[in-house]
Order: sequence, then structure tokens, then C-alpha cells
Amino acid sequence: MNKNGEFAAAAPGPSPPRAISPAPKPEFLRDAKPSSETLPVPPRPRDRTSISAPSLPPPLHEPVPRSPGRSLGVPPTLKPEPVKAPSVMVEPPQSPPKNPHSYFVAGFQDSKPATYPLTRAAALTQTLGLPTPFTATTEELAADGRGKIREETSPFSSPPGSPDSLHEPPPPTLPTRPKAHITQMEPPPPQRGRPLDVGFAPPPVHHSIVTKRNQRDQEVNGFVKGQITPQITGDRPGLPALPARPQTIAEPPPRPPVTMKPPPRPPRPGVNTHAVTHSVSEIQPPPKRIVSTPTAHLPPPTRLPGRANTVTDRTSERAAPRPSPPQPPQSVQPAQPQPEPTVSLIPSSNTSKVEINGSTPNFPDPANVNRRPPHIKHGMHEIQTKYDPRTFDVCGDLICTTGHLTRVWSLRDGELLMSFAHGEGIKATTVAFKPGTNVDEEGKRLWIGNNFGELMEADIATQSVVANKPGAHGRHEVVKIYRHFNELWTLDETGGLLVWGPDDTSTPNLTNNPHQAFRVPKGHSFSMVIGDELWHATGKEIRVFAPTSDGQVQFQVLVRALTQDAAGEVTSGTQVRSQPGKVFFGHADGKVSIYSTQDFACLGLVNLSSWKINSLAGVGDHLWAGFNTGKVGVYDMESTPWAVKKDWQAHEKNPVVKLASDVSSCYRLDRHQVISLGADNMIRVWDGLLQDDWHETEMKAMDTQYCEFQDLKVLCMTWNAGASTPHSLRYAQEDAEFIKSLLTANSSPDILVFGFQELVDLEDKTATAKRFLKVKKKEGSDQERMSHQYRDWRDFLLKSLDEYMPPDCLYHLLHTATLVGLFTCIFVKSTLRDRIQNLSAAEVKRGMGGLHGNKGAIVVRFMVDDSSLCFINCHLAAGQSQANSRHNDVAAILEAQILPPERDLSARLDSYVGGGDGTMILDHELCLLNGDLNYRIDTMSRDTVVIAVKQNNLAKLLERDQLLVAKRRNPAFKLRAFDEMPITFAPTYKYDVGTDNYDTSEKKRSPAWCDRLLYRGGGRIKQIDYKRHEVRVSDHRPVTGRFKFTVKKIQPKARAMAWMDCQQRFEDLKLSEINDDKMLYLTNVIGYDEATARSILQPRNDRSLSHDPN
Repeated sequence: MNKNGEFAAAAPGPSPPRAISPAPKPEFLRDAKPSSETLPVPPRPRDRTSISAPSLPPPLHEPVPRSPGRSLGVPPTLKPEPVKAPSVMVEPPQSPPKNPHSYFVAGFQDSKPATYPLTRAAALTQTLGLPTPFTATTEELAADGRGKIREETSPFSSPPGSPDSLHEPPPPTLPTRPKAHITQMEPPPPQRGRPLDVGFAPPPVHHSIVTKRNQRDQEVNGFVKGQITPQITGDRPGLPALPARPQTIAEPPPRPPVTMKPPPRPPRPGVNTHAVTHSVSEIQPPPKRIVSTPTAHLPPPTRLPGRANTVTDRTSERAAPRPSPPQPPQSVQPAQPQPEPTVSLIPSSNTSKVEINGSTPNFPDPANVNRRPPHIKHGMHEIQTKYDPRTFDVCGDLICTTGHLTRVWSLRDGELLMSFAHGEGIKATTVAFKPGTNVDEEGKRLWIGNNFGELMEADIATQSVVANKPGAHGRHEVVKIYRHFNELWTLDETGGLLVWGPDDTSTPNLTNNPHQAFRVPKGHSFSMVIGDELWHATGKEIRVFAPTSDGQVQFQVLVRALTQDAAGEVTSGTQVRSQPGKVFFGHADGKVSIYSTQDFACLGLVNLSSWKINSLAGVGDHLWAGFNTGKVGVYDMESTPWAVKKDWQAHEKNPVVKLASDVSSCYRLDRHQVISLGADNMIRVWDGLLQDDWHETEMKAMDTQYCEFQDLKVLCMTWNAGASTPHSLRYAQEDAEFIKSLLTANSSPDILVFGFQELVDLEDKTATAKRFLKVKKKEGSDQERMSHQYRDWRDFLLKSLDEYMPPDCLYHLLHTATLVGLFTCIFVKSTLRDRIQNLSAAEVKRGMGGLHGNKGAIVVRFMVDDSSLCFINCHLAAGQSQANSRHNDVAAILEAQILPPERDLSARLDSYVGGGDGTMILDHELCLLNGDLNYRIDTMSRDTVVIAVKQNNLAKLLERDQLLVAKRRNPAFKLRAFDEMPITFAPTYKYDVGTDNYDTSEKKRSPAWCDRLLYRGGGRIKQIDYKRHEVRVSDHRPVTGRFKFTVKKIQPKARAMAWMDCQQRFEDLKLSEINDDKMLYLTNVIGYDEATARSILQPRNDRSLSHDPN
């Protein structure tokens, strides 16, 4: 133990006896004794290499190997002969396509001098005798006839396979994959001309300097040959003529290009690579050549959007301006610059890019989102790591985090079971639980990789390192450890992939050497194991590989990378049990792409959010996503579009680093837990079955069994009065009749809501400053605290109700609320007043950064019987270009927790929605939002809008309405949860006061639908009409709407019976879900065949049923 109290990593050796736990055990565990009723130890599934395990007891049913088809032997020869994979090479940015004729043999009269040398490293390779970098076999490169395009290659050196290269030493090879015989394929016959022989090779010169030198020589001496680097041109085709460049002299026309023979397809490997028998130190640093497959050395991806990361595509982009040479019918046509369908080496693979309609993004529906955090019911629901981990692994009741420290906790009681430091400058970068000899031996040891390329194995019980491999990946950081049944695969930052197969105990062993070594591209951003394949993402590109411990299967599955130009970089991925044959990838721009695991076609692209997706997890039938904002969302993929089931702040103001679904918890704990790690260094455990949400949803679906319903008539008006007073309505007959006609035409509504904006002159800067600086009175009645503008309108409305409503309809003033310019006045029928309770009001200021109330909202909520109602009166930021400010205002208003919470848990479940407690607007069942939202019409001039209004072409204008556009295109727009009746009236803003003319002042503001009514009720609100009224005392027109609200009254006895039935149905559902996840764990993770998995689960299920009280 060091001075910090951490256990240092011990040297490998035999495992000492279990030490006393570093943390005190709970009282109930100190006297605990093992149960005498134990289950038989299940067998370990047979590994794919057919290694016998004599120490394991035979199972009742012999386990079937999980991947017997991976050792396929030598595949049959394909006819016609497959074409070489174009994605294994990357040419330099300005390398032109090759031509059968050389510059130097054909003479300068046929083409320009070599002003575009490929690269300069090949000249050094030939001069210094360095081995040629390898991406495909030497025979294929010679047959291809094209210049080598790696970074070390130059057009001034001898091509591979030429006479000058025959005396070079052979490149180093891995014993696991013997190199193919170079002498089996003869190089093509030499072209015209004779080889040039120069005694030495000058240093490579940049192509721009070569161009300038050639131009200077031509201008002074005419067409003369300068010094040429040694190059044998007989084995490679010449380069075609380049387009004319400025400041160069005229040249004779180039000769017609000669058709090249198409390059051969890479042969499917039929070699039998043997296990690595030498030490790891002998194979480090990682080899530059992996001869197990022609595509083993792939280039790093380019980050340029819209550009395929293949040799064919890059060549075609450079060669596009020039006419392509004629091709024979059997030749392969050059790739075009536009994106091509993805091609697979697998037979019957037909992949293509999905067509994304950018005008109609597919956003999930947030109407019924639930914001309650799904805390686990038993055990620890959060653990403070007390250091800075960035990855973890979980196995049932054990969770391990790693970084500068590696620690293991128990999720049952939070006990710290293991902790040790890695030393100064050493940081563990990845961790994984080692497979056990059988399913009950899982979770006892760990594999840890660090930033120095070292792998170590730690025993949790003894808190010691029992094995390590210091040079497993050289000095390169280990970025990922994958589990594939009873194998472990390790990946480093350079793309080195090692396969560690099982030993005689059917588990991987660090004391042995890796069974196979492969190479994947650099720039790893995400990867995951799907079946027997490794899906590896670098930036936007996804490649599929098939690592094996015996090397009998083609390593690279696809010729070209999968990519979607409409999505950002790949950051995460997962599979969902209810969506077999599909894989979901999260992207940095908040999108999720869906691919088929059969033909690798892109099946769709969904916009989840505008925030970066850091992690994805498939949990049951739902997709969980962790975002850079610290939020976690749960999505139901069965509906179209997807539905947002949950959205909560999992880690406050810190990104979600990793999200993991733990199927092993179903087997070990009889629950399905989801673990999240945040940048706040907190581990939180969530309920994957979403028990509380399921209860709430089912109870609301069954409310017809225990509730009585009644419809209420609601009338709502919104009007930006422009500092007008009731006295202003008397000057014109039509204005004076407005309130009367409004009240008499609506047959005595049950609830009347009047929402005013700008009852005070906000343009008067002096008065506004006084209101801002004036100390608000804290005492006195509403009459004393309310300014005369609001009192005048309140008294006018009371008088109008008394005069114009029928005598038998008595109305009570329920509530009035004011904010600077905002005024809400709510009246209810006398017959409804006694049924109203829990009345509350609040305000949200949005002016001057939330300090001033000239912009903001008034919120009033109350209960009618057992239904919660909420009314919001808004005035949002003004200005044609301030749409984002209005979006922010809406988000701040709807997310503000400003109302008193409901303490009764049953009342929360019955009267509120979304898992809320009544503190937020969206917690209420029935919401009605009105106000001057100030959303304008975009991308159209004022005159165009006015003409369209006169022609009654409202559809053209509504397509550009900022609010409707945001609902279509912005997944984070909070008003997407609200509905609005289709608008059939002309824009209500902005008029010249007293006229019907749109604004003719100096500013000439464009007309817009600023005054709106929106509602959210989950089917319990129905809007009857939506219209404007012609009142000319303001620059806005008032807008009204009639609604039907459905409220409920709960019958307690019937509700109790429904609750019991709901709980019983959940237990049945839980048992089914847990059993399905247990089978998934035993077959897809551990590696048992289905029959063996069922034989293991049967006694456990019988024992669970015997303890079930029901």
C-alpha cells in the first residue's frame, strides 16, 4: 500500500489467499453463510479452436460451439475473377492516374515533364534498401501496373518488382500469416524505351520546385532533358498528359491514351496462419506489413465531407477534368465523383446509401416525454468515484472504473472491493472483465490496458495483479478491450488488433502470446463487436472486419467503408433486442444511422437531437442515448416517427461519458440495470425496465375504469393591446362591440382566459426605466399593488360579464396576475368554483437576461377535480432575426421549476404527467399557451408577404413561418410538444393603428402571425375554432380560440383495484423480459448454445417460482 492508501500493482505470481476487504462489511453480511442449496456449476462453452477442457464437468447437453462456421477453409475460386479491393490504398492528393507510356521513354513531345511526382519516400526506399510498405501482395501490385501510393513512395524510384528492386532485402513478416510467394506472378513486359541507369539518386524534390526548374530549362534551352532520378519504366504505365498550366510554353498534343488492363481482384486468403509462437517483444513495434490479408494495412480516413475514403474515388476526383481513356467491355469503369453504393465482399451483398430528405427531418415525437429519473429500486443507485475515470465495465453486482486508479465496487451496498494505483505517468485506458471458465465464474478477474501498451490481469478477491504483458502493444496506448465469447481482443491507437484465444482452461491467458495479430485503420472513434465481426469507425467511416484466432476467414469484410455524408462523426453504437439484424450508430451532430448487419445497407437516418451523442445503449425494446449536455433520452422505435419516452438530466452540467446496458445483471441480480458514467465522476444506476413509467402509463391507459369524465368549455383570448385602454375601444363602433360580441357568441364558457401583452407602453424608455428601478410593494391587496392600466381592464371585463352574460351564468374572478405589460385575468363559472383547488401563479422574466419583466411569461395553474390545468401568457423577444432568442425564451419558460411541488405521490401519479411533481408547466395534464410569441415570416420581403396576403395565399407564408419551421426542423424546440389548429386568417401584425393597412412607417415591418394559441393535452383538449378579430386601436389584432377540456374525477375503490392489477401485470412482464435477457446473456455473451442455456436457466427459474408468494 502506498502513502495514498492505494494498493500498488503487484508482480505476477500465484494468487495469494483472499485478503480482508478494505471496507467494513454491512452487519447483515458479517454472519452470512453460504447457502446449502447450491446450483450445479454450468459448463463453459466449447471454444472455437476446439481446445479440450478436461477440468470442466460435462453439461447435460454438450454445448455447441458458437461460431463453427468461422473456419471455412479455402473458399472456392470466384468466376469471374474478383476485382482488387480499391479501398486498401490512398494516393497522394495530387497524383494523376497512370498511363502505359512513360514520360521518359515516350519523350517530352508526348506529355509534360513530371510536374506531379507522387511522393518522395519511395526514392529513399529504393536508395537505402528499405522494405516496401505493404498494403497488398507484391504480385497484385506488379500485376496492377500502378505506382505505389503510400507515403514512402516516389515516382522517381523503381517500381516493386522491377530489376532494381530484386536485390532489396525482403520485408519483415509475421509468422502468423506467411507471405505469399512473389515468384508466382510475373511482372508485365517492359514498355517502349530502355531503362535509364544513373549511379545515385538525388534527394527527393517537391513537385513545385521540379516544375519551376523544368520551366526555366525550357525557356532557356528549349526542350532538353534534365537530370532524372533512377526509374525503370518498363514495369509501370506512363502518365497521361496534364492540362495546360499558366506560364508554360506550348507543347505538342499528347498521344491517345492506351487502355490499361483492369487490376485483378484481391484473392481470398486460403492460407492457414498459425498461432504466434514467439514472444510479444519480438513482434513489437507493430509490424508495417500484415500478410494475413491484402487489405490489412488500411489508410487513415479523410475528414473531408462528401469524399469517399477509397483509392478509386480519389483517383476519379483528380482525373475527372480529363477525358477518361476508352475501356474494353470487360474492364472496370472508373469511379465517379458522386457517392457510390457500398460494395461488400460477401456474396449477394447489395448496399447503397440511404436517401435523406433534408427538407423533412425525421425527429422523434416529444409529446409524451417523461422527465422522472428511473432510479433503481434496490441497491446503490449512485457511486462517487472520487477520481477521474473515463471508462468502466460492469458484471452484475460488480462495477470497475479505471484511470490513474482502478477500483471495483459492489452495486449491492457500495462497498469498495478493490483499489490500486498504476504509478506515476501510467494511466489505465480500458478495462474488461475476463471470461470465466463457466458462467458462475464470471466477474472474478479483470484485464486492464494502459497508455504504455501494457496489458495486465488483476484478481479482485486478492486485489493484486496476477499476470501482465509489458510489450503487448509496444508503446502504443491500448484503446479498447472487446469480449467475444471466451476470447478477448485488444486494440491500440495505431490500429494494432490482437486476438487472445482461450487456453486449456477455456479462458484467455496473458502468459501466452496472442493467437493472431491484425491491422485496422488509425483514428479510432468507436468500435463494437457484432456477432463474429468487428465494426470499426474512424470519423464518419465504418469498416467491418472478421478477426479470428485461426486466421481462416477473410479479415476485411467490405471493400469500401460505410459512410453517411448527411451525418457527423461516429461516436457510439449499439444493437436493440427487438430490432434484430440492425445496428444503430450515434453521431456527433445528434443523428442516429441504422445499418443492416446482413447486406450492410443504410436503412435510415434519424435526428435525435441537436446535441452530440456520446453513447448509445440498447435496453429491451428501447434505445437509450447519452448526450453531451448530461441528459439521457429513451426512445421508442416501434412508432413512426420515434417517440421520446424519457428525457432527464442524468449528470448535472456534465457530459455523459459512457452508457452501458448490463444484461449480466438479469442473470446475477434478476434485474436489468443501465449504468452511466458522467464527467462529474459519478456512476449512476438506472432501471432498464422503467418500472415507474410503466405503472404511470398503464394507469393512465386504464383511467376509464376508475374515473368519471366531464367536458368543460374554455374560451381564451390573446391580444397585444399596444398600451390601449378600455376607453380606447369607444372611438369606433366595431371596436366597442368587440368584447360584447366575443362574450355573447360563445354560449357561456366554463372558463374565460384573457391574456394581454403591452398594456403599458414599452416604447416609453423613461417609464420603463422607472418600472425597472422602482421597488415593488410587498404588502397590500391586489387593488393597491396593481397599476391603474391593469385595474381598468380588470374592472372593464367584470362589468362586461355582468352586462352581456345570461343572468343564470354567474362568473367569479379566479385570479389576476401581472408582469411588465403582461396581464392575465381568469374567470370561472360559479358552479365550477367549488371544484377548483391548488391554485398557484408564478412569473418568468426574460428581459435583460432574465432581470426585467418586459419579456417573459405569467403562469397560472389550478386543479379541477383530479385534473391539473395550466395557462401561460407569453411575450417573447422581438425582432425579425431573433428567432433563436425566442427559442431560448420558450425553453426557459417551459423548463423553469417555479410552481409549488405536489407532495402526495399518488396525487402526482393521478393528476400530473411526465413523471413530474407539478413544479414545471409540462407536468400538467392540460396546458394552454397564449401570447405575442413574435415569430415572423422568413426569407420573404415585406411587399411579397403583403401581396400574398391580399391574394389569400396563406399556405406560401405558413411554409416560412418561424414557429412552424422550428417545429419541423429543430428537435430541441420545446413547442414541438404543443399543438396548434391550422391558421386560416391573415397575419395579425403589424398594422398602422386605426387602419387596415400593414405597417407603412419608416421600418416597414413585414406582416407575421405573432399572436398565437397553442395547447397540449394528450388527447384531452380539442380546439373548436381559431380566429382573429378586427380591433384597430393597436398594431396587433386580437386572436381567440374555443376549446373543450376533458377533466376527470377518480373513484378511489376502483382505482385501488386497477393499481393491483397493474402491479401484477408488471411482474409478469418483468419475468418475461428478464428471462429473454438471460437467454441473450448466456448465448450471445457467454457463448452457450440455446439448449445448454435453457438447461442452466431451468433450475434457477424453478427456484424463483418456489419463492414467489403469488
